Amino acid sequence: MHDVLERALRVRLLIFDVDGVLTDGRLYFSDEGHEYKAFHSRDGQGMKALQSTGVQIGIITGRTSQVVTRRMADLGVVHVYQGCHAKQEALAQLLAATGCSATEAAYVGDDAPDLAVMRRVGLAIAVQDADPLVKAHCHWVTPSPGGRGAARDACDLIMKAQGTLEGVLKPYLELDDTR
Repeated sequence: MHDVLERALRVRLLIFDVDGVLTDGRLYFSDEGHEYKAFHSRDGQGMKALQSTGVQIGIITGRTSQVVTRRMADLGVVHVYQGCHAKQEALAQLLAATGCSATEAAYVGDDAPDLAVMRRVGLAIAVQDADPLVKAHCHWVTPSPGGRGAARDACDLIMKAQGTLEGVLKPYLELDDTR
């Protein structure tokens, strides 16, 4: 765990896959062709908290979805790369756009297409229910499965390593003297 915390200490950019990481991986379609995705509110809270500490967040996903565009806009995530079948190319663009090096980046993935990025960044994270091959090539596995708290786990890990987690949580823990 010491090595993981050292890697997390250097993170200035946390990148997420979407399907299987920010969602549980299931794809929902209506008869009219509308796509639906479910995102966990605690994951969103963690992403907003991490951004408040100065760590940037990015998305690299193979699919393209207006649902993802809307959710990331709600969370203030500006670096969103969708429809990326060569994820390593999107990684290069994202690093250039943020001014971060690969060693200052972390990536959270769940399946084989994520390995191209995971093997290049300083901290590779697999969700708890990731494919075994992905788990074999990561530095850390989240306690929670994809779409059910894994993103929050990754955000909290980085804030813990960087000493910012207590400060982010402090306003929620302060006693209200008016009770």
